Amino acid sequence: MKKAVYLAIGVDSDGMRDILGLWIQQQEGASFWMAILDELKQRGVEDILIACVDGLKGFEQAINAVFPNTVVQLCIVHLIRNSLRFVYYKDKPALISDLQDIYRATNEDHAREALEALESKWKGKYPHVLKIWKNNWDLIVPCLSYPAELRKIVYTTNTIESVNKGLRRVLKTKGSFPSDQSVEKLLYLSIINIVKKWNNPILGWRLICSQLEILYEGRLRK
Repeated sequence: MKKAVYLAIGVDSDGMRDILGLWIQQQEGASFWMAILDELKQRGVEDILIACVDGLKGFEQAINAVFPNTVVQLCIVHLIRNSLRFVYYKDKPALISDLQDIYRATNEDHAREALEALESKWKGKYPHVLKIWKNNWDLIVPCLSYPAELRKIVYTTNTIESVNKGLRRVLKTKGSFPSDQSVEKLLYLSIINIVKKWNNPILGWRLICSQLEILYEGRLRK
């Protein structure tokens, strides 16, 4: 039986990253994510300012239920990856450039103009790309209201992707496992080594922290 391992990484008010937990599940959905968020809340997570997610089913609804004041941001890297799944190789550079005009726009109005330009250029050939971006628009645009320094760290889940890459290498060397617990033990030991390297705050955190203080007055340091 195949199962997936899900990770949550948090950044605290001092800019320090940590892996908050790993969960093994065959299928994910709103109830699964709500259980995870409830667990994090019981363990001491008081508030989440911004949650960057990769479009997992039911995740947004669960966040809104447990932490209703959280801004949910869809990972742009995952969005682009999904958009390019059925695009001809020769068209990818031009399409990526047009997508960059959206998520690198200075504000939502400019992003919408870029989306309209994308539609007029590609709707006949790749309507599914337009559908993906239009359907997820409300989860794409939150980062556009942030300063560049903050936007850089919240528009993608690259940190988790990097961790996942290292954990996949560990799992591939072992093949199958007799139980979920055996997987958890192996990954836990790997995670300890990963977290040891996170001994400094996120680069530029002092400036980012001051921006968060303004954007989320009274919530960063309760």
